Amino acid sequence: MKEKHVKEASAKPSTEGDKKMWLYVAKIAPLVASWPCVQHCFLLASSLVVAVYVKESWWTTEDVLRTSDPAREGLMKVQSFGERIVLFILNVVIFGRLERNLDDDDMFFLPHSVKEEAKILWRDGAAVGFYTTKRKGSLCGDGMGVCYLLPVLDTVFVRRNHRRQGLGLAMLRDFCQTFREDEALGISWPISPAMYQVCRKFLVAHPEERGRLWEAEPPGAWGQRVNIWLKVQLQQARRPDCESG
Repeated sequence: MKEKHVKEASAKPSTEGDKKMWLYVAKIAPLVASWPCVQHCFLLASSLVVAVYVKESWWTTEDVLRTSDPAREGLMKVQSFGERIVLFILNVVIFGRLERNLDDDDMFFLPHSVKEEAKILWRDGAAVGFYTTKRKGSLCGDGMGVCYLLPVLDTVFVRRNHRRQGLGLAMLRDFCQTFREDEALGISWPISPAMYQVCRKFLVAHPEERGRLWEAEPPGAWGQRVNIWLKVQLQQARRPDCESG
């Protein structure tokens, strides 16, 4: 999946107080390779995305993430093209450019496909996070010719100023409830340290799920799974040795 970035016009300085900020337009054609070929652009200030061109208008990235629909609250399945745009902005712009700490072991997500199953987390009129899933029986990837053997929680993101409020736990709980009939559920390998903490808290509170959650590589055969609760226990058992050394 490739993004095409094209510099559309000569960069021009915009003076802000005593500082100069270079603005230029980068065309994304299209945002995701499998999307309809309609024009979308980003307005960039240095390396920051400050606006998006959608439906013949410029919108700040924060405006794109807002909604006036009071019914949009909590986790809601992505269905419309507009919601696909919101998912893209959260993933590629907010997480990929603005809030991902490049010095840490933060995960990097590729742009999601147009058919990606996803839920956006809405809170107080704004999109603050998302998670995506791979259904059992869906293809693992282009040209692989193999299908997932279990449902998989593939990507998870919560905006920085909404973290440590139990939202990651809420998304993991929702995933487990969505696939309550399945005996085994996967979380995509590799799991980030932050997501491991979410899993640990969730499994402490929900011991009935300990045998069901696995860290899984595609397609999720038994040799490609590790029980998450077992891995959490092993990591905790090693801590005293690390501290004493």
